[in-house]
Amino acid sequence: MAKLVIPQGHPNVAMLGIGACRPKRLVSNDEVCEVLDSSDEWIFERSGIRNRRWISGDESARSMAAVAAERAIANSGIDKDKIGALILATGSWRTKIPHGGPIVATDIGLNGIPAYDVAAGCGGFGYGLGIAADAVRAGSAEYVLVVGTETMSVVMDPTDRNTAFIFGDGAGAVLVGPSEENGISPVVWGSDGENSGAIAQNYDIPEYMDRSEEFQHKDPDADPVGRMVVTMEGPRVFRWAAITLPKALTTLLTESGAGPDDIEVFIPHQANARINELMRKNLGFADDLPMANDIENTGNTSAASIPLAMEEMLATGKAKGGQTALLLGFGAGLSYAGAVVTLPPAPAVTSFDDLED
Repeated sequence: MAKLVIPQGHPNVAMLGIGACRPKRLVSNDEVCEVLDSSDEWIFERSGIRNRRWISGDESARSMAAVAAERAIANSGIDKDKIGALILATGSWRTKIPHGGPIVATDIGLNGIPAYDVAAGCGGFGYGLGIAADAVRAGSAEYVLVVGTETMSVVMDPTDRNTAFIFGDGAGAVLVGPSEENGISPVVWGSDGENSGAIAQNYDIPEYMDRSEEFQHKDPDADPVGRMVVTMEGPRVFRWAAITLPKALTTLLTESGAGPDDIEVFIPHQANARINELMRKNLGFADDLPMANDIENTGNTSAASIPLAMEEMLATGKAKGGQTALLLGFGAGLSYAGAVVTLPPAPAVTSFDDLED
């Protein structure tokens, strides 16, 4: 019997660099309400959102992912050739076949490395971060890029009062690799398929198609049934979050080795400012503990939400590299994933460098 090689990994891992990309177009609540039957006051009261960014021109999930990834690499100072894998967290990539990971890897000059997608909704970045950390620890790769990218503006109905005002577009990325001290705790994650229909899509790949009938290709723009949009039962999601997330956060603090007093920054998924404030109170965090509020001017960017919020806090000085932060993403699935992390250094190249408001 052959004596198989045992990979040699690194027990201590951390986020070494962060990068992000935000669309140039800023969309106010008033602009959304030109189509949606709502108001600026109602939207802000319910969600904490004043503005969001939507793609325009030649911007896309692909182009933003590449920019965010390149910035994460540049901000880490790590040689690109040392990157051994790329994980793309996304729910709005335009195709399932081909998946986006290999395309993004090629776009940033890393064609040939293992690259794949993680589809875990708004918890996707947390899933990707956990997988990346474990890959480095196991020796599967020395450095792993985790990229979250979304164009949620493309997959929503602008007249749907449950979703139209919530979502924004953007991309965020981190480079995970070995470090002197561990900077990523074990990930606490889970899912609730019994409530999966609370966040869904209106148009599915058919389970069965009678091939004896001629398949008619339809123009998605001309046929609303052929255009996939996200649907959401807001109150149902809120109730699930109120019950599930406090338990997840308690488990996370128990299993991470960090107690509530060790947390210096709170970066929850930017889904709803009311939910985030409720979580902060349930955790007993002080009112002056820095907490991400990127949702106010970025909206809910699903799998890109946490890296975008993290980058915003570091770029503006609301948080500092080396601080201990609690991350938690949650959403479609319904699923969640969180970790206690050491924040990467503040980015030298930020997503705000090229915005033209």
